[in-house]
Amino acid sequence: MKNQSRLAARFAALQGRAALIPYITAGDPLVGSTPALMHALVSAGADIIELGVPFSDPAADGPVIQQAGERAIAAGTSLQTVLGMVAEFRTRDAQTPVVLMGYANPIESMGPGHFIEQAAQAGVDGVLTVDYTPEESADFAAAMEAAGLAPIYLLAPTSTVARMQQVARLARGYVYYVSLKGVTGAGHLDTDDVAHHLAEIRQHIDIPVGVGFGIRDAESAARVARHADAVVIGSRLIEVIREAAGQAGAQAAIQAAAGWLARVHRAMAGITREKS
Repeated sequence: MKNQSRLAARFAALQGRAALIPYITAGDPLVGSTPALMHALVSAGADIIELGVPFSDPAADGPVIQQAGERAIAAGTSLQTVLGMVAEFRTRDAQTPVVLMGYANPIESMGPGHFIEQAAQAGVDGVLTVDYTPEESADFAAAMEAAGLAPIYLLAPTSTVARMQQVARLARGYVYYVSLKGVTGAGHLDTDDVAHHLAEIRQHIDIPVGVGFGIRDAESAARVARHADAVVIGSRLIEVIREAAGQAGAQAAIQAAAGWLARVHRAMAGITREKS
C-alpha cells in the first residue's frame, strides 16, 4: 500500500465526520516516549497524527511549541530520530496516517531526495514544510508524490485566489488552513469567519481541508468540526503534556494527553460537516 493511500482511506472512512488530528512535538517530553504517546493518542480517538520535527528557529510557532522544540532538541531529537520514531510506531500500527510538520532546514541538511526515501521507508504519509512555498517546491512535491508521500500546504485568511490555485495543483492528502493571523496558540477563533474562508477555499481545492490554530478545547473543536474536514489541535495538548510531565513524568504525561484528547473526541462524535 502506498503511504499516500492511508490518508485517502482515512478521510473516506470518516464519511463526513471531521478527522481529529493532534499535533505533538517529537521528542517531548522524552525522546523515547514519543511512539508510546502516539499510540495513546490513537487509542483516545486520533484519526491522523501530526508529528512536529523540532527546529531551532520555528518562525510560525508560538512559545508553547517553540519551547517543546527546544526541549526536544536539547534531548537529542533530530530529523533522523523522528523518522526512527515513525518506524517504531509502524511496528504496531499500520493504519493510522502520520504527517511530519516542520521546516525546510532539516530536510535540506539531510538532502531532499534522501529525506523522501527515508520518510517513505519509515512509514510517513505526508509532509508539511512551513517554509516550502508552492512557487518554490514543485519539484520536491512531485518527488514526494512519486514516493507515495502527500505534500501538504498551508493556506491562511490572507491567501489569494492565485495562491489557492497554486496549492490546488501541488497539494495531496489535505490542505491545512491556518485560521488565525500570527503564530500557533494565539488569538481568538471566529468560527463564522473560518466557515466563510473554507467555502472560498473549496471553490478551488477538491481535497480535504483541515483547520488549525486557535482550537484549544473540546467546545472549539466541535464548532470547527461542523465546517472543516479535519480539526488540528496542538498548543493546548502540548501544554497538557508539559504540565503532567513536570509533575509526574513521561508516563503520566501520556495518560493526561490521552485523557484530554478523548474528551475532544467525544465532543466531536456525531458531528458531520455542514455543506458550504
